[in-house]
Amino acid sequence: MANEKKRERVLITVKTYPTLSGKYDELVCTAGFREDGSWVRIYPIPFRKKSYDEQYSKYDWIEIDLVKNTSDFRPESYRPYSHDSQIKIFDHIGTGKKRDWAARKAIVLQHVYADLAVLISEAKDKGKCTSLAVFKPTKILDFTVETVERRWDKKKIDKLKANRDQTTLFENPEDPFEVVDKLPYKFRYVFEDRNGTISRMMIEDWEIGQLYWNTLRRHEGDEEAAIEDVRNKYFDDFAKTKDLYFYLGTTQVHHYTARNPFVIIGTFHPPKTVQTSLF
Repeated sequence: MANEKKRERVLITVKTYPTLSGKYDELVCTAGFREDGSWVRIYPIPFRKKSYDEQYSKYDWIEIDLVKNTSDFRPESYRPYSHDSQIKIFDHIGTGKKRDWAARKAIVLQHVYADLAVLISEAKDKGKCTSLAVFKPTKILDFTVETVERRWDKKKIDKLKANRDQTTLFENPEDPFEVVDKLPYKFRYVFEDRNGTISRMMIEDWEIGQLYWNTLRRHEGDEEAAIEDVRNKYFDDFAKTKDLYFYLGTTQVHHYTARNPFVIIGTFHPPKTVQTSLF
């Protein structure tokens, strides 16, 4: 059967920090829920090259023409019908009122995992091949920071420049687009699941990257102060004062080979529900 396009409605809940692709330039992996509650991953999208009214935010409802991404075996993976597929934003679920958090919860918390071994088993089961999930950690133990390479791979950058010179020579000779800065740190949560199993999992959320750059500017280049602000938000705020859930996703290359193929691709952190006594 032909891989036919379908106009889909998706509530965006995940936007990862941009990565580089020799074919598509800078890419953002996004994911979210259809109206029936099923997960869908949308990749590739050259997000920052989209027009302003197509640059959706998390918890926007969007419409987009999708087809199954046949280069990706994971069942949730789809791609835009074409590189220039139009994205229409038609609604947003905000958090200004309690009912808005309830509206988010009604979609996000339909199927929540608390046992990491069960989730990993489903990922390795080729009949299920689960690659996106909502996960509830039982206990957050720590938030760690690791120094990594500060610059993108030079060969990849050179290839992007060469491709851009060839494809935009006549169309956009003064293309102002620039590649996003590479994060010089990796951020991880250390946590327990309901069985007491301890895991260290990397966070690849767009928001943690933007938080770092924004606080770095505010602290006039003081990286230690910026890191402390990130830790305060993700550990002291999200982990200690909010009802924290993880959006987890696998990487295609490590889905069947890694002991734990999941990384944290976003957080869901509604306010904690306060239960009052009737007596």
